[in-house]
Amino acid sequence: MSNVTPQYTIRTPRNRDPLSMSLVIPCYNEEDVLPELRRRLQELVSKYSFPIEVVLIDDGSKDNTWPMIHSYSKEDGFIKAVRLARNFGHQTAITCGLDQTRGEVVVILDADLQDPPELIPEMLQEWRDGYDVVYGQRRKRAGESTSKKFFAFAFYRIFEKIAGLKVPRDTGDFRLMDRRAVDALQSLRERHRFVRGMVSWIGHHQKAVQYDRPERFAGVTKYPFRKSLFLAIDAITSFTYAPLRLASYLGLATSALAFLYIVVVVALKLVGISFPGYTSIMAAILLLGGVQLTVLGILGEYVGRIFEQGQQRPLYLVDQIQGEPLANTAPPAKHAHG
Repeated sequence: MSNVTPQYTIRTPRNRDPLSMSLVIPCYNEEDVLPELRRRLQELVSKYSFPIEVVLIDDGSKDNTWPMIHSYSKEDGFIKAVRLARNFGHQTAITCGLDQTRGEVVVILDADLQDPPELIPEMLQEWRDGYDVVYGQRRKRAGESTSKKFFAFAFYRIFEKIAGLKVPRDTGDFRLMDRRAVDALQSLRERHRFVRGMVSWIGHHQKAVQYDRPERFAGVTKYPFRKSLFLAIDAITSFTYAPLRLASYLGLATSALAFLYIVVVVALKLVGISFPGYTSIMAAILLLGGVQLTVLGILGEYVGRIFEQGQQRPLYLVDQIQGEPLANTAPPAKHAHG
């Protein structure tokens, strides 16, 4: 079964290079990997004659990430350095980077080089063939624990079942997007963001480019299990109210069990059998209490998101920007979205 949302418009090949290209790379405590990232980006940029900008976003790093990317932006004319006022999170840093881009095509990749820049030429070829979104799909995931692989395997399949939205399996945020897809994505300003799900939601013509994901070049993962779990919760609550429906079913099931329990107790009482049991009373109390707290917790997740969205605070705050590689390049005209 295909994991790509069906398209209802005719795909038209472009058969040309893009007018310009932007790369969005969020960085958080990446001082160990930045020199190699810079070298490989220099090799990529040297291959093309059209203008290219690399937007490096420092998401509140505590090491030398900002001084390094700040100096890179002065030495390499293609680098734009953006420093956020604090750590806003990976998904929000990606959003900030997208807001800063001016290229006709935009590529999102991580700084750890697990998303190899060398795959971009293949993605560009698919763009030339008419695809608006070209995402990297992992065949293998080197250097990751069995538990993390299982969590990712289970998440995509559970999400697809309960949300009714087909996010391509075994993917991350590594993808190339046409400007019209970027414009559509930028119009979605919810606070709890699941970028790969949002990209699937906007539709357009999408295609996978498969690759073997290498280990991190240096440093440690910025997505431990705790953050991965929170991202999964954000994904589910952003795209479906199925947990609320589950809470309703849980309440109905518990009520049915309680009613059945009452009928059994009354029937036994009528035939002279009684249970003077502390155990049965405590079991009923704990069961009902657990169900009520679970339902309240699910409701709280949604109410909290409504509260935060209602505050209408900006998604992020920028502390400093250095460099404007495509300052003289007008972005393509925006496409209308219904």
